[in-house]
Amino acid sequence: MNIDTNAHGGSLVNCYLDYEDTIAKKQQAKDFASWDLTHRQICDIEMILNGAFSPLDGFMKQSDYQSVLDDMRLQNGVLWSMPITLDVSEDFAKQVQLNDEIALRDDEGVIIAVMQVEDIWQPNKTEEAKKAFGSDDLAHPAVNYLFNQAGDYYLGGKLQGLSEPSHYDFKVLRDTPKSLREKFQNMGWKKVVAFQTRNPMHRAHQELTFRAARQVEANLLIQPVVGMTKPGDIDHFSRVRCYEKIIPQYPEQTTMLSLLPLAMRMGGPREALWHAIIRKNYGCTHFIVGRDHAGPGQDSNGNDFYGPYDAQELMECYKEELGIEMVPFQMMVYVEEKAEYQPIDSVSKDQTVLNISGTEFRRRLAEGLEIPQWFSYPEVVEELRKRYPPRHKQGFSVFFTGLSGSGKSTIANALLNKLMEMDERRITLLDGDLVRKHLSSELGFSKEHRNINILRIGYVASEITKNGGIAICAPIAPYRETRRQVRDLISPEGGFIEIHVATSLELCESRDRKGLYAKARAGIIKEFTGISDPYEAPENPELSIDTADCTPDEAAQRIILKLENLGYIR
Repeated sequence: MNIDTNAHGGSLVNCYLDYEDTIAKKQQAKDFASWDLTHRQICDIEMILNGAFSPLDGFMKQSDYQSVLDDMRLQNGVLWSMPITLDVSEDFAKQVQLNDEIALRDDEGVIIAVMQVEDIWQPNKTEEAKKAFGSDDLAHPAVNYLFNQAGDYYLGGKLQGLSEPSHYDFKVLRDTPKSLREKFQNMGWKKVVAFQTRNPMHRAHQELTFRAARQVEANLLIQPVVGMTKPGDIDHFSRVRCYEKIIPQYPEQTTMLSLLPLAMRMGGPREALWHAIIRKNYGCTHFIVGRDHAGPGQDSNGNDFYGPYDAQELMECYKEELGIEMVPFQMMVYVEEKAEYQPIDSVSKDQTVLNISGTEFRRRLAEGLEIPQWFSYPEVVEELRKRYPPRHKQGFSVFFTGLSGSGKSTIANALLNKLMEMDERRITLLDGDLVRKHLSSELGFSKEHRNINILRIGYVASEITKNGGIAICAPIAPYRETRRQVRDLISPEGGFIEIHVATSLELCESRDRKGLYAKARAGIIKEFTGISDPYEAPENPELSIDTADCTPDEAAQRIILKLENLGYIR
């Protein structure tokens, strides 16, 4: 491990080996146990290796992990607010022992780093959720990830970097902390205020950032997250093109765009503190913290996870030791009488505030409606319209779920024919039995294998949707969490319409032509949905249909009307 220093910010950890040691270690690592890094882990490892997570030089051991959860400090007392852990499966954790070296590979099999295993433990995930994120509500994306995607064991230890993670997009906008500090120095930027965003920037954001930079007499760094953000967010390719369109709106030579390969946790106040530490490592002197910084929205009861200015209050508590100054800002709103943006608390009662929420903005995009120039720049809106055309031009997936014999396949076929009669988009039917035959013939009917099968259907449907087609999916899909994962997979690419075919078990059993229910009741077929394995009914499907009181033709027509109502066909 090396330490880099620079006039901007404090010292930086550099975990990369030199050339000769890298060659030797790569040769040795061929014989090490290998772990294929997840998307989030690749983001984390890049930030550790390049020094953005300084002073971390690897994934946390249990002592640091627990100290961060309890006190927002590493065991040595250094301020750090977010646990950074290497989560693995139970099977892999049992393969390795303390002091073993393991090879950490990207999704193409390239060894990114080697880690010496210094700690292995099984975390208390409920404790982690409540302490790190203030809640164990699965509506929080980081909590959901923790319980439904993260491995059950954590490994801790120092890293030896062998290869930088590969990026083929926007290369000129990707800076390490060291290279960005050098840019600031070469340009004579002594004071730099950073702004983080995971959304497209509109006029309110431009006004907020411009005022913040002017207030502290600093240059401005727009540093959007291009690693992992909240499920359903606009993809980073579209966002970066929007950022490139907005940079000319600032005075020349005052503002820079650079990308941050961070995996956000949406952790509100703790995350704001974490973001500030990261910006200090990149050489910034100031950091903008606005309303509800890194907030994930509302919980399962419709309440905000964090207060609007909780992040600013926590930042204020640690301002003496952070090493970077906070620039607090309120929400900016457009005042009609003044034809300008102002902080919301400075607006008097007799003034008219114009505002378009994110939900309303997306609705206008989806329906091809006008977006006023006071809200956004025409160049930004044009870029977003390319990525998000009106709904009747988007692809979408109709996802049926219901018991065996409920009528899913029959309705799906009827819908297929009706849509082919009236729509020019390419349509694909992904029937459960056909997918089993052609894509999942090696799978059994355990819960694990059923989930794999459904996620395969979801992946294929997402590709169809992304390319403007229509996917009709008709599996049983008995598990609520797996269906949520499929929704998260497809929704960013277009429409996702869940149809619950809510036919009763008794009626399904009476229709059983293949005798499957009888075999299940006799114990011949194990883990049969509705008999020996549960079916978790959808809580909020777009449409629920009981075939006891409607024909397949009527059911398909109801779906057509729902698609028209949602704007996907016309």
